[in-house]
Amino acid sequence: MKDIAAVIGSLGGLDTQQDARLETAWATIRAGLRRDIGPRMFDQWLKAAQLGDYCPESQTLDLLFASDFTANFVSGQFGDRLRMAWRCAGAGVRELRLLRAPNAVGPRILELHQTEEAVSDDTVADALPPASNFQPRHGFDGFVTGETNHLAFSAAQAMAGEGQPRFSPLFIHGGTGQGKTHLLHAIARLFSSHSPSAPVLYMSAERFMMEFVNAMRANETMMFKARLRAARLLLIDDIQFIAGKGSTQEEFLHTINDLIDSGARIAVTADRAPQMLDAIDPRILSRLAGGLVADIRPAGLDLRLAILEAKRAIAGDPPVPDAVVDFLARSIRSNVRELEGAFNKLIAYGQLTGRSIDLEFAQAMLADAVRANARRITVDEIQKACAAHYKIDAAEMRSKRRARAVARPRQVAMYLAKKMTPRSLPEIGRIFGGRDHSTVIHAVRTIEELRQSNPDIDADIRALQRQLEG
Repeated sequence: MKDIAAVIGSLGGLDTQQDARLETAWATIRAGLRRDIGPRMFDQWLKAAQLGDYCPESQTLDLLFASDFTANFVSGQFGDRLRMAWRCAGAGVRELRLLRAPNAVGPRILELHQTEEAVSDDTVADALPPASNFQPRHGFDGFVTGETNHLAFSAAQAMAGEGQPRFSPLFIHGGTGQGKTHLLHAIARLFSSHSPSAPVLYMSAERFMMEFVNAMRANETMMFKARLRAARLLLIDDIQFIAGKGSTQEEFLHTINDLIDSGARIAVTADRAPQMLDAIDPRILSRLAGGLVADIRPAGLDLRLAILEAKRAIAGDPPVPDAVVDFLARSIRSNVRELEGAFNKLIAYGQLTGRSIDLEFAQAMLADAVRANARRITVDEIQKACAAHYKIDAAEMRSKRRARAVARPRQVAMYLAKKMTPRSLPEIGRIFGGRDHSTVIHAVRTIEELRQSNPDIDADIRALQRQLEG
């Protein structure tokens, strides 16, 4: 009881006054933004934005837009300014999320309004979101797969398929912006396509926590429990956010136990593997790890190129040349969401200004994002990677031996050092055993010629570049 009281107590001040504070602060922030960025830009991107959910526990506010494209663009262009404005507004907002939510109507502190006596099968079914609430672009056909995400993709398809899956729950983990939420939406859409009458419930772990606490405050816990247990497919995003919330974890444990026992399907995402989650009830971790655990690793160069090719195919005008696609794939490596956001930014600027997109334009527009993603690859890393690839001792990179088995890998390493580091030719020569810069020039020219005539050498270079950039 102490844990429940502590959570409820932390929300004691939330009432209609909080709604009013948010609305007042938003009016002030909107006026300041319109003045700072100009009426045209404000009307184009920010005028239609609405206040969404507010979580008093984490002091997180959702700002809602009509499309993912708009939300991504505003986040890239004005996200930092918006977050700073809200933190300074005195409205109790510490974090801000910019999301697509076309049906949002305003800040919702409490969503469950039925009393416990009013709970019925029809009421519960009506409370669950229909399939149309899931984003159309987040289907399996829009998810580009590669070596780093194939297991998670295949497992998600199995979870959503017509036959009863051989595992449940499905636990998908990976870093921010790698496609976890996309897969949850895809599961919901495919499942609903063959089982349209089966209730589907999707929510973030933060939403689960907030609605549970609100239900306790409103004396509506039976409605909350009935709503969750009616689901035939339960999708929970970012489960790490219930860490340390004792009563919320207890309810979540009971929920997944009941659903698993009833044969319902469960899919959960997190930023880490189950065994790496701190302050989560061991019983929950055991249940989650008892199904299938699938990871999504950071996208490699080939997958990043494939993702951009897919977006280019549907982007329309202005056209994006191959050189720009290659520049984006090699420069934006942190996560898929940021990569897509950078692409969307170029398209938006091109459409707004009427300017064609070329490499110079892309480099100028994305300079900050490129700097943020830059990882300085060292010559030492290149030497070690080449030595391992060709199965020679790393010390041979600096030795005087001229045997072909050593000389060719050394030339490849010199070539990559010239292409992937800011080191000068004399500096590279010194690192490779005190060689002259002319030796480096010869190595670079030799490998460039071999890449044109020898497919094996070209394949080696590509593989080493992917390894180093990844």
